[in-house]
Amino acid sequence: MSELITPNVADEELALLTDLYQLTMTQAYWKESLHETPATFSLFFRKLPASRRFILACGQQHAAAMLSQLRFNDTAIKRLKNTQMFDTGFLDWLANWRFEGDIWTVPEGTPLFPNEPLLEVDAPIGQAQLLESLVMNLVQLETTLATKAARITWAAGDHPVVDFGMRRMHGIDAAVRGVRAYKTAGLHGTSNVLGGLRHDLALNGTMAHSYILAHDDERDAFRAFARHYANTTLLVDTYDTITGVERVIDLLREEPSLTVGAVRLDSGDLGDLAKRARALLDDAGHSEIKIIASSGLDEHSIAELINDEAPIDAFGVGTQMGVSADAPVIDLSYKLVEYAGQPRVKYSTGKVNLPSRKQVYRRQDAQGRYCGDVIALRDETGLDGEALLAPLVKGGELQTATLAQTENAPARVREALRHFPTHVTALEEGESDYTVEESAALRDLAKKA
Repeated sequence: MSELITPNVADEELALLTDLYQLTMTQAYWKESLHETPATFSLFFRKLPASRRFILACGQQHAAAMLSQLRFNDTAIKRLKNTQMFDTGFLDWLANWRFEGDIWTVPEGTPLFPNEPLLEVDAPIGQAQLLESLVMNLVQLETTLATKAARITWAAGDHPVVDFGMRRMHGIDAAVRGVRAYKTAGLHGTSNVLGGLRHDLALNGTMAHSYILAHDDERDAFRAFARHYANTTLLVDTYDTITGVERVIDLLREEPSLTVGAVRLDSGDLGDLAKRARALLDDAGHSEIKIIASSGLDEHSIAELINDEAPIDAFGVGTQMGVSADAPVIDLSYKLVEYAGQPRVKYSTGKVNLPSRKQVYRRQDAQGRYCGDVIALRDETGLDGEALLAPLVKGGELQTATLAQTENAPARVREALRHFPTHVTALEEGESDYTVEESAALRDLAKKA
């Protein structure tokens, strides 16, 4: 029965969260005595989704920290033994498996473009191969959600955005880890209690229509909730939005000791209703009461409301962000790019990768704007720009100094986006003209590999 109610993957099970072929390939390396051969794997994407002009790398440092602690415990070994697919000697080797390599990552919240590595793993192939499925899963989700959230916060400008999306997200793990991605992208709060507490993002919430409907009169519901919670937010559209706003005003007139921080609009023509609600509140002397809007919002509808000068103070965004509805996947790849000191290239049609260990340099023009990136070999010297990749795990040990250098991701994300040209941050579908080129040394190596 306990199997039926286990809510998600326990930490001690993470080593088993992989595809079968990772284990069978690793056993094959072990049988052929190749498992100690040094290798480098690179995590990258080849093309952007049609509705994206950049992706916001997120989760790669989280993944690196987790992978450095990965273990096959006694229970995992017993479960693998029960499959009768693995040799006893290989299972003994797995029982002592530890990641002892290096993981280079870009900082959380780094805008990236096709073929630029989010991370690279340098380790014996028997260690690096086993990480593939888990690292892709961890980074895929957070990068997808952070990219969508970054577009939404960029569209909202100085208006706070709050996550309301938990109920329709793809599973409880996504709902919790998504809050981490939202925080990286600059959201101001979340209604998700566990996600907010775990990732230190402010908890925000209002009420549901069911609370209003549970009272015989909307005014009684407003009065009771305002008495329970000072400076609360009241949902005013259960019956008629404007009538709801008028009832809030009447309530404050009848009981001046009560405080209402905001009214929430959750249906209808949000721009028109916000203007009418603002006029009513201001005329009644309640300019301090803010207006929060929700209801199927995304970056495009938010931008339209702001362009129309709708007097909305904050936005609650749910499903569109929670599932990244217009681009729910980024086609990440984790590919072997160096083996036994030699570059490796996959030549499959449409799936060619850049060889060897790499670094990305981001260049700025005289005005401080980003003007292009260079993907280079990691040991190249004399290249201009900021090097984006740094070792977060060395010899299997997490480098806390590197991790500390990349804190305060929301501020760095907003600052980075301000430095890109507008064709990168534009919300409309279309190609970005941002230049990403390969260094001469990398091009030459790719031709020879």
